[in-house]
Amino acid sequence: MEQTPPARKPTIRDVAAVAGVSRGTVSRVINGGHWVSPDARAAVEDAIRRTGYTANHHARSLATGRSGSLAFLLTEEHHLLFEDPTFGLLLRGAAESLSKRSMTLVLLVAGTDAEKANVLEYVRAGHVDGVLLVSSHASDPFLGRMHEAGIPIVSTGVPLGLEGLVPSVGIDEARAAREMTAYLRSRGHRRIAHIAGPDDTPGGRFRLAGFREEMGGDYDAELVERGDYSRESGSRAMARLLARGRDIDAVFAASDGMAAGAVATLRREGLRVPDDIAVAGFDDSGLAETHDPPLTTMRQPWARISEEMVALLLDVVAGSAGRDLMLPASLVVRESA
Repeated sequence: MEQTPPARKPTIRDVAAVAGVSRGTVSRVINGGHWVSPDARAAVEDAIRRTGYTANHHARSLATGRSGSLAFLLTEEHHLLFEDPTFGLLLRGAAESLSKRSMTLVLLVAGTDAEKANVLEYVRAGHVDGVLLVSSHASDPFLGRMHEAGIPIVSTGVPLGLEGLVPSVGIDEARAAREMTAYLRSRGHRRIAHIAGPDDTPGGRFRLAGFREEMGGDYDAELVERGDYSRESGSRAMARLLARGRDIDAVFAASDGMAAGAVATLRREGLRVPDDIAVAGFDDSGLAETHDPPLTTMRQPWARISEEMVALLLDVVAGSAGRDLMLPASLVVRESA
């Protein structure tokens, strides 16, 4: 019986013919290059779907010395990956961005010194081409060690202590905080408290700076407390603020989680939100919209941050010097303030 020959696997040449572009253009799309017009990229992606083309990652790795994967690195305790919704949004966006490029995302969580040492060795061994760093602390030398090792890195937010050395994608934290503070003041609030994040994180440092600048002469250091972005820390910070016995008519928390914690404490004390004290958060990570009451907050463009981080890191891997990219945040007004 005559056997039917196996179907030939589609090639880059086939994709180029269907898309009506050059093989070089197809290669640039597959490898994440920027120098492709939106129309050409869309045509190539459609042709890939129509032909069923899949990249030969093993052959490409042998030819380029690259793994075809990037690491999504969280240098926090493991439970925060599930408790802080912002990490999940960034993870999903990065995975989708790499999937479009037929690349793989490797999740790495390193909250302890031992885990960080293991991650450093893993990355230095070439198992990934670069690192998407989604949390950084100025007090932690780990980022500096990765940078000294020559590992391509792109950070979410300004990497404190390595500004200008490690490329980053984020928002203008101080400007966003000024906008939220100005909104609260426009609602007639004057005794505004702030629950800041950790001072060794860009969000903790620059959001407080923006709040302080916008408050001007009305700024009162006694109305500032710090948390760690978690709901529990926001609840404790709100309790400390109330214990001081100072009049407060609004609270601006540097994360939606801390804002939710503040609301819980206010309710336990018999105070109504926003009737007695208005509460605003930051991030619009999903929690804000579903909270009771829905939280007024600053929205970060999570999907675009992920996409730009991936594109920028692939440029760095390809030899680009990298850059810092600031994206706009937007005020979302809901029922809490």
